[in-house]
Amino acid sequence: MTCSFTRRAVLGGASLAIATPGSAPSLAATKVQRLVSPGGIEAWFMHDATVPLIAMECAFGGGATQDPNDKPGVGHMVAGLLDEGSGDLDFKTFHERLDRRAIELSFDSTRDQFRGSLRMLKDNRDEAFDLLRMALTSPRLDAADVERIRTAVLAKLRRDSTNPSTLANRKFLEVAFNDHPYARQAGGTVESVPKIDVADLKDYVRRVIAKDTLKIAMVGDLDPESLGKLLDKAFGSLPAKAELTQVADVVAAKPPQRVFIPLDVPQTVVTFGGPGVRRSEPDFMAAYVVNHILGGFGLSSRLFREVRDKRGLAYSVHETLLWMDHSALFVGNTGTRADRAGETVEEIEKQVRRMAEEGPTQQELDNAKSYLKGSQMLALDTSSKLARALLQYQLDKLPIDYIEKHCALVDAVTLEDARKAAQRLWGRGLLSVIVGRSPPAAAQSTTAPSATTPPPAAVQPGAAPSAATPATPN
Repeated sequence: MTCSFTRRAVLGGASLAIATPGSAPSLAATKVQRLVSPGGIEAWFMHDATVPLIAMECAFGGGATQDPNDKPGVGHMVAGLLDEGSGDLDFKTFHERLDRRAIELSFDSTRDQFRGSLRMLKDNRDEAFDLLRMALTSPRLDAADVERIRTAVLAKLRRDSTNPSTLANRKFLEVAFNDHPYARQAGGTVESVPKIDVADLKDYVRRVIAKDTLKIAMVGDLDPESLGKLLDKAFGSLPAKAELTQVADVVAAKPPQRVFIPLDVPQTVVTFGGPGVRRSEPDFMAAYVVNHILGGFGLSSRLFREVRDKRGLAYSVHETLLWMDHSALFVGNTGTRADRAGETVEEIEKQVRRMAEEGPTQQELDNAKSYLKGSQMLALDTSSKLARALLQYQLDKLPIDYIEKHCALVDAVTLEDARKAAQRLWGRGLLSVIVGRSPPAAAQSTTAPSATTPPPAAVQPGAAPSAATPATPN
């Protein structure tokens, strides 16, 4: 498969090309630019006049790693509070202004970044960026709002305390990262959240939200001059330097290890994984391709064929690469009948060993390349997705023309590259966390659901519990 594109943008001697599905909104051919505002705020920008919409994504370095050691969840609570009132606008007035202009503003604390997202119509850009400025520079953090958000966070944490998928994911991170900040619960705990006070929230804002770690991506119907003014309006008055606590690089614990957590639930949940490949490493793309062959989302991976299709052990099984600023993992998830959990884990381990020892076939490699090239292009079919992708490229320190280079990088992976990556990823086995009934209890159960029970959610080391999806290569 070769890459074909329906629109092309040129910056200097390089080109940026993006495929648009026929049913998706068409973005006009335009330049992708690195812009610097009069006040020195930098952004990656793609002009798109197809619809009068502007999408912006931004990120500050830090995220949940900047939570106090004894108070995980501070960044998560800040993310929930920044749009709850600012300056002389209380919660109700602030949201009325957002709603009146159909402005979408949200924040999120991931493992390594504190992120913001803004959507607006072109005609409402001045008010939207003014509200963003207020949220970042003068959040009210009123006691009533803090307590309301705290109550909501605690309610979710209590629900999660009996959720087998959540328990498996949390324990997996603890096993993988031990006493590193990545092992902490980014959304907090039922013990830590009640201890978080307004002083903690204000201190987090002061230390984390600053210009020196800021990355911005925008897509929409704007001219560079107007964009520069908006950037200065929203971000120009932020502190120049963040005061971040240094975070050490860490390699996940060595497999094999297996942890069992007893829980009286009909379906057993399994989270498995191990040390991964960081985005900056030269063999990342080979790992990306071979990981898709073993456990990628879809119906054609080896794990899906062997675990579900041939043996009916689970409704779904999948695995993904996750990379963070200071580490990387591969992580997989499945759910199965309690009385077949042991067989399921053994089959997953068998397929992992086989891939590590033999690598993929040439046909598997060719099929994976074709899928990954096509799906990558089709994933960037809206302004919002493009803005998120451009932000991620910056965070990953990729070139501005990475989208065009993506297909060539996938094509360059050889069978030998894939085999070496497979041996590196899976040659030592798995870290596995199993949550469910003990084998005797499972054997006594007569009400276990069939293997068509929906699978558990994927673990998300790169995000707080409210984040939507695990990281995937952009």
